[in-house]
Amino acid sequence: MIQPKPFNRFPVPAIASLPDDIRARILAVQEKSGFVPNVFLVLASRPDEFRAFFAYHDALMDKDGGLSKAEREMIVVATSAANQCHYCVIAHGAILRIRAKNPLIADQIAINYRKADITPRQKAMLDFAMQVSIDAASVGEDDFDEVASHGFSNDDIWDITAIAAFFALSNRMANVTSMKPNDEFYLMGRVPK
Repeated sequence: MIQPKPFNRFPVPAIASLPDDIRARILAVQEKSGFVPNVFLVLASRPDEFRAFFAYHDALMDKDGGLSKAEREMIVVATSAANQCHYCVIAHGAILRIRAKNPLIADQIAINYRKADITPRQKAMLDFAMQVSIDAASVGEDDFDEVASHGFSNDDIWDITAIAAFFALSNRMANVTSMKPNDEFYLMGRVPK
């Protein structure tokens, strides 16, 4: 019989033992979603890093601007697939399905965004994000001109870059910690509640 692997390589503290602000955030997420995403538990063992990680995450992913929240999740799913991050593809794929109100889009983007049912503008956004994620040193003026030609402002291009870069960090941490996605993520946004 196959034994389930733990969801993380490092020890996870008990929620009751966490600093008040971190415990409150985790319990709020649990109340809203019905479970605690493993990323919260993994990072909770390092409170200062937890706070910094989620502050930057929220600044990038929850703001208004030229990118929709679904487009922000598209960047995460595409770049996380390129970085072979199981956790982020599954977890953010669930969020993408919900934000896009499309049960197919996350799988399409994770497998091959170039063939996904997305707009030419979104494809250009993902082309730029993938270049940032895989070969940032090669980004040049032609790349900026190309993504800008699809209507992206300098602020939008900054956001695309920052999301791809931030999730490169997240992908690497999730891979090295052996973070497994919660089972709940697999069905989210696929079937009606």
